[in-house]
Amino acid sequence: MRNWLIVIGIAGVAAAGCGGGSKATEARLAPVEAQVVKVEAGQVPQVVDLFGTVEAERTAAVSSRVMATVTAVRVQPGDVVRQGQVLVEIDPATARGQEGQARGGLAQAQAALALAERNLERFKALAAKGAASELELDMATMQYRQAKGAVTQGEGAVEATSSVARESNVVAPFAGRVAAKLVEVGDLAAPGRPLVMIESAVGRRLVLAVPETVLAAAGLKAGTPIAVRIDTDRGKNATGRVSEIYPGADPISHAFTVKVALDGEVAAGVSGHAAIPVGMRSAVAVPRAALARSGGLDLVVVRDAQGLARSRAVTLGGELPDGRVEVLSGLAPGEDVAIGLAMVPPDGTPLETRS
Repeated sequence: MRNWLIVIGIAGVAAAGCGGGSKATEARLAPVEAQVVKVEAGQVPQVVDLFGTVEAERTAAVSSRVMATVTAVRVQPGDVVRQGQVLVEIDPATARGQEGQARGGLAQAQAALALAERNLERFKALAAKGAASELELDMATMQYRQAKGAVTQGEGAVEATSSVARESNVVAPFAGRVAAKLVEVGDLAAPGRPLVMIESAVGRRLVLAVPETVLAAAGLKAGTPIAVRIDTDRGKNATGRVSEIYPGADPISHAFTVKVALDGEVAAGVSGHAAIPVGMRSAVAVPRAALARSGGLDLVVVRDAQGLARSRAVTLGGELPDGRVEVLSGLAPGEDVAIGLAMVPPDGTPLETRS
């Protein structure tokens, strides 16, 4: 029992000595100077970040009106094409055969019209002499008009088949870039089957699904500027403008489709984000110079009531328009923080204010 009392006494003396040493060490710390600012809470814009996809302003699925075999494909995905440039060649034999049939039908109709016209003139002459009845004259007139209608019909058939025959070469409807090649040599081209996808070289839009509550709070309309960020552009911020707002919402998600026009050349199909302001909210923020990073933590140095430095881990939000950084947790309005420190001083270091 006596031995245990001796051990306990030694431990108590050691603990007292350690505590005194800590206070003495804190007292011996050299003071540091820093500019001190008071943490304030203010109103900042409340922003909703929405995900979207970039699309080309103009997109066309080019096809042929001729059903025939593909004989050549002149472009590859990624090629830049001009308006009217040949994209795909199709065997013209079928279209030329149809055109030949139409021209033959027109020639027959023209011959029948010439005969009907001469026959009508004869009956008119006979009727004037009383040698032909009124019914015979009416029949001749009807035949003439029928033949004339057949010629008009034949001319229309020739024009239609000629235009189809000219489309044995499928061309680009506008200047742009080949987004996809959907056909190979030997495939059968048919009306309505896409052969090549073309997208405009300039003009891009970020397509967003905006919830109805966000749309109402933001008051979006055509021409409203929107801050956007394209993921493939290393997070670089840009400004777009609302170009289209669909009047109806999706019945499942209750979101409205909003298209934001972008400046510059961006690849279609990439993802992007739009920051849409929906009002104001209260937030605590500090200058970026007040932040330090150590051990994977974001820190600030707070001056306590005794004028001593105390490091504090904080959770950060986004950067505000004025350059300050929002602090989500770890700081309260009214506290004093140091800015411009070269390093985080040990806790308990006297912190003197530098003007």
